[in-house]
Parts: sequence; structure tokens; C-alpha cells
Amino acid sequence: MVVEVGPAGRRAIPCSKGSLLPLPGVPRAGSNSAFADRYDRIPGVGSVALETLLDRPVWSCLTTHHAHFARGDGLARRYDESISPIGAIAGGTPAHVTALEALVGAGHDVALIGPAAPELPGNWRTLYASRLIQMIRADRSPLPEGELEALALGAADVPEILELVELTKPGPFRLRTIELGRYLGVRERGRLVAMAGERMWIGEAREVSAVCTHPDVQRRGYARALVGRVVNRMLRSGETPMLHVDHPNRRAIEMYRALGFVPRAELALLHAMRIT
Repeated sequence: MVVEVGPAGRRAIPCSKGSLLPLPGVPRAGSNSAFADRYDRIPGVGSVALETLLDRPVWSCLTTHHAHFARGDGLARRYDESISPIGAIAGGTPAHVTALEALVGAGHDVALIGPAAPELPGNWRTLYASRLIQMIRADRSPLPEGELEALALGAADVPEILELVELTKPGPFRLRTIELGRYLGVRERGRLVAMAGERMWIGEAREVSAVCTHPDVQRRGYARALVGRVVNRMLRSGETPMLHVDHPNRRAIEMYRALGFVPRAELALLHAMRIT
């Protein structure tokens, strides 16, 4: 299913496994559309090597920079379950699905991200299916960081992080996700109310992730300020900031556009649980 967000709230609509609905103005990964051609001319980002890696971001990450966090082989890979449910397969054949099943036990889940969602057999249940918009920031100018006090988050903060993530749903965050990069947070009267950090590492591109704000303190600029700090650290390290956002989240997409991110491609997201 795909979840749409509108004035009446979230609603589920049927979506066959492996299918993708078109999103105007955003090419699917690996496309040769005019949009992709225009994007290729953005200086410093349009290298063939980086484009190829970004077309399959999870696979690229788990076979290179984050290989030490991964389980799997040349057909299927995933993060260790304590880190993230995210994974990817190298193709869509029965052999690839069999390799995936070796990594996901009955009653456990995996979130596959790639150019297309695979057809999974009947012993799987779809928990959520959607499209992710991959956005990238070629602009090397720093972002405003605001006046707020941002604190580094670590393992001791994970229980509060998990509470905030459960409330705001920015994407998966588990006990060891904190190991994937640097995370910053904002506290009010001791309570964690906003955070942002970095997750995947694809070539010279780093992913901005876990951007969320408690409903009680929204519209105070916390997300923009934290993203500014995360992006500026990446720029100082010579990295290219990128991110993935669920396509119904138009508010977030517009915020990222305002911060200089541009849509690059549309990817499939399939979150599924193995039943038997």
C-alpha cells in the first residue's frame, strides 16, 4: 500500500508489490530524462561514478563505507537488525529473494530501498510501500545555524531518541543507529525535543537523516538549524549532503528545497515482514 497525506490525514491506498506511481518532475533512479540531464550539469555532483552509486544508495553504502555494519553477500545485504531494518538486493531474481530470506528470520522485517521494489513471495507481508525522493545539495555555501544550543547525542541518549522517533516517525531508528554518524539534538528543560544526524555514506555523499521535532515545539526553526549544522559539517569534510524523504511529506520536501537540496531521483521503498 501507499500512504497519502492530505487534509483528512493519512489514508492507505492499494499498491501492487513492485509498482511505482509517477511523481511529476522527479526521475526514477537511472533514468535518462531531461531532468536527469539537467541535473548532471550541476558542478561537482554529476560524475558518472557518484551517479551510479546514488542510483542504488543502500547497496552502494553496504558494500563500501558501511560494509562492517552489514550482513549478507553479493545478492542481498542489510544492516544488522540492531542498527536498522534497511537493506537492498542486487537484483530481482528468485536467487536474490532467497538470499534476502537468509537474512530475515520469521517475524522480522526489512526495509528495501532501490530503483524498484521486488516481488516477494506469499510468506511476506507488506507493512508499508511508498516512494522516496532522493535529494542532493550541490551548493557548497554554508547554511545558517541559528542561535539555538545544539548538543551532541550519544549512546546514553538513545532511550529518549527512540521516544522522539516513535512520536514523530522520521524513519527507522534502532538501538545502534547512533553508531552510523554524528547526531545533534535540542533540549528544552532537559527534554529532547528535536534532532538530526547522518546515516548512509555513499561515495563522497553523506545522508542527512533522523530530522524530527516534537509537536510541542514545531515552527521554531529547530529542524532548519539542526540540518544547517549537519550539512555544514559535511561541507567542511568535503562531502556532498543528500537525503531521502517520503514523497507524501511535502512540507519536508519544501523545507529541503529552501535549504538548497534538489530532487535527483525517485526510489522504491518496501517495508515488509517475513511471516514464515
